[in-house]
Amino acid sequence: MADKYTRIGHLKDLASFRAYVAGLKLDLPADDRILSAANGSPLATTMTLRKPDGSTVTVGNRWCIHPMEGWDGTTDGLPTEHVTRRWQRFGVSGAKLIWGGEAFAVQPNGRANPNQLYLSDRSEAPMRALLQSLLDAHKQQCGNLDGLVVGLQLTHSGRFCRPNDKKKLEPRVVYHHPLLDPKFGIKPDDNSVILTDDDIKRLIDNYIVAAKLAWKLGFHFVDVKHCHGYLGHEFLSAFDRPGPYGGDLRGRTRFMREIVEGIHAACPGLMIGVRLSVFDRPPYHPDPTRGEGDKLGPGVPDDYAGIKAYPGFGCRRDNPLEIDLTEPIQLLTMMRDELKIEMVNITAGSPYYNPHIQRPAMFPPSDGYQPPEDPLVGCERQIQVVRQLKQAVPDLPLVGTAYTYFQEYLPHIAQAAVRQGWVDSVGIGRLVLSYADLPLDCLKFGELRNAKLLCRTFSDCTTAPRNGIISGCYPLDDHYKKAAEAENLKDAKAALKSRLRVLNMTSKN
Repeated sequence: MADKYTRIGHLKDLASFRAYVAGLKLDLPADDRILSAANGSPLATTMTLRKPDGSTVTVGNRWCIHPMEGWDGTTDGLPTEHVTRRWQRFGVSGAKLIWGGEAFAVQPNGRANPNQLYLSDRSEAPMRALLQSLLDAHKQQCGNLDGLVVGLQLTHSGRFCRPNDKKKLEPRVVYHHPLLDPKFGIKPDDNSVILTDDDIKRLIDNYIVAAKLAWKLGFHFVDVKHCHGYLGHEFLSAFDRPGPYGGDLRGRTRFMREIVEGIHAACPGLMIGVRLSVFDRPPYHPDPTRGEGDKLGPGVPDDYAGIKAYPGFGCRRDNPLEIDLTEPIQLLTMMRDELKIEMVNITAGSPYYNPHIQRPAMFPPSDGYQPPEDPLVGCERQIQVVRQLKQAVPDLPLVGTAYTYFQEYLPHIAQAAVRQGWVDSVGIGRLVLSYADLPLDCLKFGELRNAKLLCRTFSDCTTAPRNGIISGCYPLDDHYKKAAEAENLKDAKAALKSRLRVLNMTSKN
């Protein structure tokens, strides 16, 4: 259970943190102090991206903001004041690489929720204003736009589509998955949910149309999303799908390759990145025998023993609990040499079925489980994987993930990882919801001037949308703390605790 792990906030100084990390036998470098740009911070150094035409783009520092959707657009796919405020906060962060801003669905039925931004004939003016709000905020905060690189993440949610009702899945999948299908209510004989080759070709066309809009609006790059169990990620494990979009690695990457080739042809000045779940695990569930009171049990993997060849990317098919980077390295090499992809944002797993792999946290979201390992173990796992990938494909810029949980010690570790060449850029996501200008504080002042705003991974930003409520940092951001939705979230969490008490009592009897 989580209470057997020491919370980061209870470690009073860097020496205590280092000792705790050593006790876990983890390899996490940490600088002695936070360095400002004036004092030579590795995070203040520039990063060069090479475009397909051979020209270069300079990213002004090594901080990156991950894309985050808030379930808070309009039902016709346009930004609201909540969306605009979030993008403005990305701008004031001081980070010079804004990776995608928001997950932007390339067609309406590919949305993860009915309030997700999506491509329509009305998108141009609102998306232009949204991008401008970020640029204006950054310029006001930083004085200029030098070195700022902003992208738009293009997506189809696949298995996790909810385009019409926040509580109703309307999945479109690449193949039937032996564990994910039953977990998310797909019948094994229901082939109506499987995308046909013609469906895929039309979808690829929509990615290209969306990229053309992004290019026209002035985004520097688009992210062809292949992570977190969404559709692009699922293609990478379509070993048993017949036809041109499954089978060997060439087949399983055809979806990506045809999108990228189409974008290069239609938008020759637009850079392309990919956010990639570079390894996966089976889905997890709370151990029903170990729940206590109103607490979920720790996560345990679903039973995969009867599956001879597990369909997962970046893990062993005969033992999906073990990472296998053979194909991910082949894919990164293909991205660099064949597809002319400028940078890759490395992540892992999925927030829907193994969140402790994807974003380590002390406190689970409402549909999750107690952490089955100290969250620091999950952070180090991702950092070490990126380190291995960087060694294998050294000249492809990589953005790292899983830094938020380090909290007070995030800048110390980020500086050391960049200095030692383990990663090119350090990405942060949910942390920005509570402490947007952390990167600027580090670079300008060499300190965390608002440490009280550090994300403590309470997971309310996930629990809220899981219960149909807009996402935000309800514990620390006054904008959400004082919103009417805060009461809805309290009610949803109270109802969950009541259900858990009954379930745990029943399981004990």
